[in-house]
Amino acid sequence: MTIRVLIADDQALVRTGFRVILEAEPDLDVVGEAANGRDAVDAAQSLRPDVVLMDIRMPGGDGIEATRILTREQSSARVLILTTFDLDEYVYEALRSGASGFLLKDAGADELLHAVRVIAAGDALLSPSITRRLITDFARRPRRSEHPPALAELTPREFEVLKLVARGLSNSDIAKSLVVGDATVKTHVARIFAKLDVHDRAQAVVLAYESGLVEPGSSETDHESASR
Repeated sequence: MTIRVLIADDQALVRTGFRVILEAEPDLDVVGEAANGRDAVDAAQSLRPDVVLMDIRMPGGDGIEATRILTREQSSARVLILTTFDLDEYVYEALRSGASGFLLKDAGADELLHAVRVIAAGDALLSPSITRRLITDFARRPRRSEHPPALAELTPREFEVLKLVARGLSNSDIAKSLVVGDATVKTHVARIFAKLDVHDRAQAVVLAYESGLVEPGSSETDHESASR
């Protein structure tokens, strides 16, 4: 199946570079480009890409606001944030806005291609350095005494699955851990997202850490990405 990609960046040279890398792959198809956030939203709505490569800093509406709009309108497109700015504030805002991944622009071509395929498959992805800093930051924060009300809607098994998702385990890893089928885990994950009103695994991870559901520093949090 071909993965449809939209490139949103205000620099034409950057867009061209991404297009060259992506279109060299038989399973990837660049369906359009946008030079600002507003155009990115319009293009995503009309072209219906599977993945949007979204720059954070753009005129006419930045990438975070564009991501927020796409999430609010329940677009089928998944957003991979690309930026030169390795700053925590951007990571948090991007994930809270509904981005499925965050990758620095200095990543290699192989990393970019891997990220697009991971995002298109429905998983979440963060670069390793960002993941480590996120966990470190959560470890410094005061633990909340109460969980968000939405967590009370989860069944005991869904609660258990959410903890494993937050620790970086894939669906297959969770299935092995709980001794159940992959399809069962997939159903649990879908119900968790619906009950918590989160877009994907990335937002679920943020919610789990912010609520104190998962303690940073456990062995599972040493995974290199939020999901594999």
